[in-house]
Amino acid sequence: MPYDNGMTELTERAAVRQPEAAPHRGEERRALAVACGAHALHDGYSDLVYLMLPIWQAEFALPYAAVGLLRALFSGTMAALQIPATFLAERVGGVRLLAAGTALSGFGYVVAGTSTGLVLLAAALAIGGLGSSTQHPLASALVARAFPGQRALKALGSYNFAGDIGKMLLPAIAAFLIALMPWRGALALLGACGFAAALAVLFLSPRGGVAEARSGDGKLASTASAVAPSRAAFPLLLSIGVIDSATRMGFLTYLPFLLAGKGASVQSIGLALTAVFAGGACGKLVCAFIGARIGMFATVLLTELSTAVAILALLPLPLTACYALLPVLGIALNGTSSVLYGSVPMLVAPAKRERAFGIFYTGTIGSGAVSPILYGLVGDALGVPMTLAIVAAIVLATLPLAAALRPSLQK
Repeated sequence: MPYDNGMTELTERAAVRQPEAAPHRGEERRALAVACGAHALHDGYSDLVYLMLPIWQAEFALPYAAVGLLRALFSGTMAALQIPATFLAERVGGVRLLAAGTALSGFGYVVAGTSTGLVLLAAALAIGGLGSSTQHPLASALVARAFPGQRALKALGSYNFAGDIGKMLLPAIAAFLIALMPWRGALALLGACGFAAALAVLFLSPRGGVAEARSGDGKLASTASAVAPSRAAFPLLLSIGVIDSATRMGFLTYLPFLLAGKGASVQSIGLALTAVFAGGACGKLVCAFIGARIGMFATVLLTELSTAVAILALLPLPLTACYALLPVLGIALNGTSSVLYGSVPMLVAPAKRERAFGIFYTGTIGSGAVSPILYGLVGDALGVPMTLAIVAAIVLATLPLAAALRPSLQK
């Protein structure tokens, strides 16, 4: 990220190490609770689409192309509008926009519950994606502002973990409700939760400098306490995140084919993916605490090496041994992300954090969407085992990038 030309490099390095004033512990807890709640709800809304797709296909007689379009509308709108959301937040305030986005995402599901055809349903999912585009950059920045220095790593790890809880919990609640009532009523009820959550965001978020660091003229305040030590620091972090996300999505896309080739049934493949996801949820939380203790570089070295070795080990192992390895692989596969997200506040000024998180999440989500297509071309040419071997090799490209970033994150 650019830095003030009036500061010398020595001044910048000293400035970035100055701790921000720690807010009251009660405000910290409120900021983390609001961000975690928003993350759980929005990620739950996103993954709820997977549960609803078969229902919508049967209800509206949709072809598979339309089914794919419905999923792409929510996730694509969410990814594409994260950066614009951060620019808007600089004008209206992050907390206000996060609350509005949460209400809008809930409204999208209310509209979906009233839909009578593909057009209205598609519009509803686009509305939901628009609302959810505010969550990742703004809630992450809320946490980063509340927790100074290395403590942001642990807090953002908890925030990341909350998203995985929402992915597991909300579709399960929806499935329970659909067993008791028509799916339209279930979606309307879940959508109404978005309005209640929006009020919670608006009224429970900490007041003052934690939630909205503003100067006297109403613009976001810009302090020198977290200026990036070099122009290359944030791009390096983003590059690591892009490779890590591409690796994760590429692996998860082609793991079922590897297991099927070893004789796994559809049910067994489902259990295997659940084991990976459960390990990944734990990894996001555990690796954030590890990163706060041993540093970003050491944690990335540990998780990415473990990921590469575990993927390569899956190729010759028998099916039973693969099942035993997958939860451990899930920890390493997802654990890196918490350390990367937690490093963003260390490389940008507080006033630029929403924008930085928006760029970071857009890059990582975008690479995760594109990578399965690229790896698919490799798979068609070389086969699934060789494709996964290439995935394991590419993940190692994060190590020299992390080494180059290491001086910018040292205390």
